[in-house]
Amino acid sequence: MIRVCALSELDDRKPLAVDADGNPVVVVRDGERVHALQDVCSHAAVSLSEGEVTKQGIECWLHGSRFDLVTGEPSSPPASEPVDVYSVEVRDGDVYVAVPQT
Repeated sequence: MIRVCALSELDDRKPLAVDADGNPVVVVRDGERVHALQDVCSHAAVSLSEGEVTKQGIECWLHGSRFDLVTGEPSSPPASEPVDVYSVEVRDGDVYVAVPQT
């Protein structure tokens, strides 16, 4: 697990771009839950952290594809492939993310 930010840095439903050991990750606080996804849209390879979080998930700013915060599955076109989702742990006020070792 890699520390990516303090929990206090996360505003509810506002995406935050972080670097997790060289991996681009978007972290989103949704109430009491914290989610981490690959910060690259599977359709156009742009940063998801520049988009908005809606009730349907995180929306890509370029073409409007939405990705579920829990599964990474797209819920609207043009994206048809999911983005990676990473395990998150909150410890002592800090957010940790498990990313694959490269």
